[in-house]
Amino acid sequence: MAGARGAYSQAMTKSAGARRYLPSSPFNVPAAAAPPIEVFDVGDRVSHDQFGLGRVVAVEGDAAVLIDFAGRQGRILSPFVKLTKL
Repeated sequence: MAGARGAYSQAMTKSAGARRYLPSSPFNVPAAAAPPIEVFDVGDRVSHDQFGLGRVVAVEGDAAVLIDFAGRQGRILSPFVKLTKL
């Protein structure tokens, strides 16, 4: 009897293989496209979720912006998810 139980547990540990979803399955939803990266210019008024209101002092291409938040400067890296242009 012990031999039969061992064969059964070996059969249960095998992988069923790759899953195939039906074309109408809700799991076949394509990934959403990323929103475009916002472009900032020197002098733009901005709002940051953590630092508050500020003004763009310098732009480093698409990589970063330097912002003056009421006397305190901060360098925000791209993508600017917490930064909105006012």
